[in-house]
Amino acid sequence: MTIRLTSAAGCLLAAAAALVVPARAAPVPCEDMLKQLRAALATATPNDADKAAVADLQAKGIERCTADDDKRADDFFAQALKILGK
Repeated sequence: MTIRLTSAAGCLLAAAAALVVPARAAPVPCEDMLKQLRAALATATPNDADKAAVADLQAKGIERCTADDDKRADDFFAQALKILGK
């Protein structure tokens, strides 16, 4: 009886852990990342090359965000933030 309860409890814990992990790995809503990028741009002073790269990444991110592809949009926004040093 004790062995079965322990096994059942272990299975329940494993299942609960499996449900928690994807929640942490979920992408940030792309609208939130875009707000972060726009805030960073408001205070940054990038050179012309960086400004062009950030604008390109922002446009690509907005395109992916509009298509409900938050993960790829977040990737573009994160690259732009990295260029800005954020």
